[in-house]
Amino acid sequence: MKNTPKIRRITDYFFYAIYAISSFILLFIVLQIFFLSTFRIPSDSMYPTLEAGDNVWVCKPMIGARIFNIFASLRNEQTTIYRLPGLKRIQRNDILVFNFPCPSDWNSIEMHILKYYVKRCVGLPGDSLSIENGYFKIKGYTGALGNPRSQKEIAKRTKDKFGDGVYHSFPYDTLFNWNIKDFGPLYIPKAGDSILINQTNYILYKKYIEWEQQCDLNDLNGHIYLGNKVLTHYKFKKNYYFMAGDNGMDSQDSRYWGLLPEEYIVGKAWLVWKSVDPQSHALKWNRLFKAVN
Repeated sequence: MKNTPKIRRITDYFFYAIYAISSFILLFIVLQIFFLSTFRIPSDSMYPTLEAGDNVWVCKPMIGARIFNIFASLRNEQTTIYRLPGLKRIQRNDILVFNFPCPSDWNSIEMHILKYYVKRCVGLPGDSLSIENGYFKIKGYTGALGNPRSQKEIAKRTKDKFGDGVYHSFPYDTLFNWNIKDFGPLYIPKAGDSILINQTNYILYKKYIEWEQQCDLNDLNGHIYLGNKVLTHYKFKKNYYFMAGDNGMDSQDSRYWGLLPEEYIVGKAWLVWKSVDPQSHALKWNRLFKAVN
């Protein structure tokens, strides 16, 4: 037939196009999982480091990309998260993007694959963290932590100068009465650490133990029960971090909802590749390709 070569060419072009599109999609997925993802900053909680409308690249190889069942996560199911070896460990003051660990209730931890936060890491596993008159302190560490200008602003305010819901902090219990000016000391658990389960630690670490064990922890007549078993000591399975926004007067961070499990960390914020003013929708050219640090 005269049209056979033409039909064959059209068929070949069609399959080449399908192959090219499939290869592009596969490459995009591989890049998203193992190397780079992009996230839009919706608020000014990290101002002035990051502004609302910034779009940042998140570098995953720095701390290691995660592998998990994304479909189970989309169904809001608890799923095991594996992390590949990274190029370096997380450091204090790194700016990290992570899945918000308390999307439904600040008294429990769960994975929500579509809800992300970006904050600065101020406390590492094994640190003992305090806030003294608004300033972050780590026992045995003398370096700078967080945004000094924000902490100075908090330090000079009296209790009555804070808005509703800003002053009081985790764990919201009269045994502590912690607030964003005077907080802690709070020990940040490291995998393998063992703690005594007393009334104080029950309040501080209840939701983390319940998340790790997938079992209720209850105080009954002065005895702490994990399920139906009395618990006197607990050995943590996971590493945790303390996260804070650079705009301390307008940031929902670890001061309010507590500690961040390591496996919820997506990666380190690296570069602002685009920034759009939320009001005018105009490009903010002065922020393009600005390093995040």
